[in-house]
Amino acid sequence: MKKFLEIFFITLGVIFFLIIIVGVYLFVADPYGIKPFIKTFTSPATSTTTKAGTTTTVKNPLINAQQEAALKAVGIDPAKLPTTITPAMEACFTAALGAQRVAEIKAGAAPTPVDMFKAKGCL
Repeated sequence: MKKFLEIFFITLGVIFFLIIIVGVYLFVADPYGIKPFIKTFTSPATSTTTKAGTTTTVKNPLINAQQEAALKAVGIDPAKLPTTITPAMEACFTAALGAQRVAEIKAGAAPTPVDMFKAKGCL
């Protein structure tokens, strides 16, 4: 019985060690892009004052607060998005989302996660 317990605990120790090694590799190499979900990065933001006297931060001049919140909800940093939209990018968005949906987003509608998934290649 002693020999069985010894082998059992050594096996568990080796498995635990391998799990730690794989976890460190996944964190350092980040092959699946999980670091942004684990670690938040600070980025420069401009601050504005609203009617109620509270200060809000605007990280991208092309989007409103509702759109910024929708982007943050799916893990996209609005400060890293381009501040100008080229005609080629707009054509790509139109091809991916459709002209009506692009017009709605330009008018201030918040993009859905499906919209962001479809148009991620355009950025």
